[in-house]
Amino acid sequence: MNVIVLAGGLSSERNVSLSTGAKVCQALAELGHKAALVDLFLGLENYPRPYEQIFDAPPPLPPTDIGAHAPDLEAVKGSRADQSRRMFGPGVLEVCSAADVVFLGLHGACGEDGRVQAAFDLLGIPYTGSGYLGSAIAMDKDFTKRLVRAEGVLTPDWQYVSVTTDSLGELTAKLSLPCVVKVPTGGSSIGVTICRDREALRDTLARHLGQRLLMEDYIEGREFSCGVLDNKPLPPIEIIPKVGFYDYQNKYQPGATTEVCPAEVTPAAARVMQDAALRVHRLLGLCAYSRSDFLMTKTGEVYFLEVNTLPGMTPTSLIPQEAAAVGVSYQQLCQRLLDLAQRERG
Repeated sequence: MNVIVLAGGLSSERNVSLSTGAKVCQALAELGHKAALVDLFLGLENYPRPYEQIFDAPPPLPPTDIGAHAPDLEAVKGSRADQSRRMFGPGVLEVCSAADVVFLGLHGACGEDGRVQAAFDLLGIPYTGSGYLGSAIAMDKDFTKRLVRAEGVLTPDWQYVSVTTDSLGELTAKLSLPCVVKVPTGGSSIGVTICRDREALRDTLARHLGQRLLMEDYIEGREFSCGVLDNKPLPPIEIIPKVGFYDYQNKYQPGATTEVCPAEVTPAAARVMQDAALRVHRLLGLCAYSRSDFLMTKTGEVYFLEVNTLPGMTPTSLIPQEAAAVGVSYQQLCQRLLDLAQRERG
C-alpha cells in the first residue's frame, strides 16, 4: 500500500509525534509498504520532487530522539516559508489524498483532538485510529471524566476552574491539598504539576492566568496503563519512574522509567483495569486502539485518569510493549492498525 505517515504539527507533543512517525514509517517500509513521513505543519515545501513521486522517493526520516523538553512552537512556526494560518502545510492534503491510507502519528492538540479526522472525513481520506467525535471528547479530560463517572468508572474527584487575577487568591485558599493541576487538553504530562502546599499551588495557578484548569485530587498509588486493540483489552503495564512522577522527561528519556508488562498485580486488579479501559473505549465510541491510564492505591482501588486515542509508538512507548506481551510485534501492530483503518474507512 501507499501510506502517508502524518506526524509533527504544532502540538507541544510535536517531537514525540515525529519519533512515533519515524518508527512507524520504518516498520511499514520493512513490511513492504511504500511509506513516507510528512510533517502536518511544515509539509513538503522543501521536497525537491513532484508530489506524486513521494511514495517512490520519500523524504528522509527525522531522528527518533525526543529530547528532554517540549519544542519551541514559535520557532517551528517561523521556520515555515508559507506563513499562512493553515495548519496543513504545503502539499499535505495532496499527498494524503493520493495515499491508500494515512497513518496518524500525531499527538496532542494538533491531530489527536478530532480536527484532522473531521477534515479527512469530509475529503474522503482513510486514516488510522478513532473518528473525530471520540477523539474530541477524549482530548478534554473534564468532559471525559464527567462521562465515565456517570457510567460508574472510578476517577479522582476534580474541579474545573477559571484562573483570573480576581480568583487567584480564593482558589489558592480554598482548593484541597495535595492536588494535581492539569491543562485539560494537554498530553505527555505537559502542564501537569503536583501541588502539596499553598505556595506551590499559588505559583502554579499564577503561571496559568487566563486559562481553565483541571484541579484533581492527588491519589497516592502505583501507575499503570492499559490499552485496547481491536475492541479487546491488552495486559496492563506498570510504570515506575526512577525519580518523581511520570512526567515528560520520564516518559521519553531512555532508562528514566522501568516498565513491567504484564504488570505484577492480582488477576482481579488486572481485570478491573482491562474492564475500565474497554468501557471507556466503547463509551467514547473509539475504534482501532486506545490507551487508558490508571492509579492503584495500597488498598487496591483503581482510579481511571484519562484515555489516549493516538497512543505513542515511540521507542519507549507503552502500547507496543503491551501488544508484545500477547505476541503482537511492533510491525504486526502497525499492520493491524492499517487493516482496521481499511475496514472502517476503506
